[in-house]
Amino acid sequence: MTSSTAPIITRDLVLLDVAIDGDKQAVIARLVNALAAAGRTDDADGLIGAAMAREEQSATGLPGGIAIPHCRSPYVDTPTIGFARLTPGVDFGAPDGPADLAFLIAAPDSGGQEHMKLLSSLARALVRKDFVESLRNAGSADEVVALVEGVVNPAPAAPPAPVEKPAAKTIVAITACPTGIAHTYMAADALAAAAKEAGVTLVVETQGSSGSTPLPSDTIAGADAVIFATDVGVKDRGRFAGKPVVASGVKRAINEPAKMIAEAVAAADNPNAPRVEGSGAAASEAPSGDVGWGTRTRQILLTGVSYMIPFVAAGGLLIALGFLFAGYEIADTGNDIALNNSLTNLPPGGFLEYLGAILFSLGGLAFGFLVPALAGYISFAIADRPGIAPGFTAGALAVFIGGGFIGGIVGGVLAGFAALWISNLKVPQWFRGLMPVVIVPLGASLFVGLIMFFLVGRPLALINSGLTNWLSGLSGTSAIFLGIILGLMMCFDLGGPVNKAAYAFATAGLAAETTASFEIMAAVMAAGMVPPLAMALATTIRPGLFSEPERENGRAAWLLGASFISEGAIPFAAADPLRVIPSMMFGGAITGALCMAFGATSRAPHGGIFVLFAIDNKLGFVIALVAGTVAAALAVVAAKQFIKAGAKTEPELVTA
Repeated sequence: MTSSTAPIITRDLVLLDVAIDGDKQAVIARLVNALAAAGRTDDADGLIGAAMAREEQSATGLPGGIAIPHCRSPYVDTPTIGFARLTPGVDFGAPDGPADLAFLIAAPDSGGQEHMKLLSSLARALVRKDFVESLRNAGSADEVVALVEGVVNPAPAAPPAPVEKPAAKTIVAITACPTGIAHTYMAADALAAAAKEAGVTLVVETQGSSGSTPLPSDTIAGADAVIFATDVGVKDRGRFAGKPVVASGVKRAINEPAKMIAEAVAAADNPNAPRVEGSGAAASEAPSGDVGWGTRTRQILLTGVSYMIPFVAAGGLLIALGFLFAGYEIADTGNDIALNNSLTNLPPGGFLEYLGAILFSLGGLAFGFLVPALAGYISFAIADRPGIAPGFTAGALAVFIGGGFIGGIVGGVLAGFAALWISNLKVPQWFRGLMPVVIVPLGASLFVGLIMFFLVGRPLALINSGLTNWLSGLSGTSAIFLGIILGLMMCFDLGGPVNKAAYAFATAGLAAETTASFEIMAAVMAAGMVPPLAMALATTIRPGLFSEPERENGRAAWLLGASFISEGAIPFAAADPLRVIPSMMFGGAITGALCMAFGATSRAPHGGIFVLFAIDNKLGFVIALVAGTVAAALAVVAAKQFIKAGAKTEPELVTA
């Protein structure tokens, strides 16, 4: 094949005004044959298969008669672009009809960054009407090559000429999408083009996968308004406090950039326009567009859970190691031994008992931060840094009054909104310096403390104790049913909100130290191990149903699954959610039910097979895990064998 230093596109890879009788596979095959004739691939069939496998995930047609089929593949060793101008156009799944301009992007298997760079560069260029029209009007292959090279390998831009008169308005913008690849940059360029046309100065910060360069503070200070075109939270949102804001999902900035610029200009002149409130606070208003309070609430709760989990994992594993060295009876004597013994005054069990006691005590101290961290970072998600102190105080109070993790959630929310409200009070400038370090923590802590002591503390404690008693009393059919529910939750979104909710439920229950809570932990951990192990098994027994990258992911998934890292199955679920996720849920439900039926227990909150020493009824645990793994693997193999993958009805503009 061609050297890796070859240009990305040459005249041999350009097909002008070709009529192709067939569907998009015929177009891809014609472009691949051009690549093969130019020496860019030595396995045309393999490259066609890789590109079509990508097409099955979601359509690559874009509005405006454009298609960008693409793939990473072992059948090329240098990033390559093939181009075809079609007469007539061919359907690639775009919402507005067939495509007459088709780019085939082929990157090496190891060239993830090159693949993303080509996709992002082309995506940004294709929102420019002049670029698209130039492609349609190009009179030769060399002209097309020059156009494409100009956007994927642009020459350094000349410094802009000085402008004598500044634009009427200055706007700053943040664009960000979940993957941070194509939509982030397409939105930025669409807004920039609309701003230029409207005579508005626009400076954009793209918070993408390759990192971002923060806007200078003086630029933000001089801005008349701010645009948030994001599908995820804005990093350091508090920088824009007080600025008029127009907020939406990232796709609106691509589809309606002129409207958003006009709305931002109008907001700059409207004293009643929504503003980014607070001093370093998170969003206090429900912004317009696609970002509503439903999404905001989920983000708030997940922030608390995400920051809590490291305390759970570290503390729980240290406790489990303490049990390994000193036995389960160390739970009764560990703290006394750690405080009253030393290396020169060992306990009766010798050094191992002393080491086990220290590990148990360390784990207990770390584990004790579970509820305070949950509450503290829920409050942080609402009010930013001013919410941390009152949030941790609320969490500690929830433990003190017996409210458990439910009390932590309620206390974190109360503390966060109290801190946010106090932060937004209008006070003299000389007093502002005291707000974040004295007034906000004091006022919010006092507020949440009084509310929890006087009003909600006892009801929360009753709810928590009732839940604990109910779990302790589970047996037979009710326990098995709970195992099924937990198994389904753990396998539904593989590390997402539902998975995290089930995991948080299990780890929070460990503090009760009841047999039921240990059984729930075992069921959750075993079910969470199923998806990566099942996909590893499926790629082993039926490798022909999976692409080479998926087979490589499958080999890595063995270790990920054994370690209880459910996210090891995400590449498979993202590529084929309708066939993979239900199969994983089927296996997870079986594992959860069997774990509860066998009465397997786990005193460790993480670690998979590497903490078998902390699991009682090891045989039952392993049988449940193997049964669910085999069931899920057979289900996904059958689904891929007999159920045709469906295309998305609303394709993404560009997907990676």
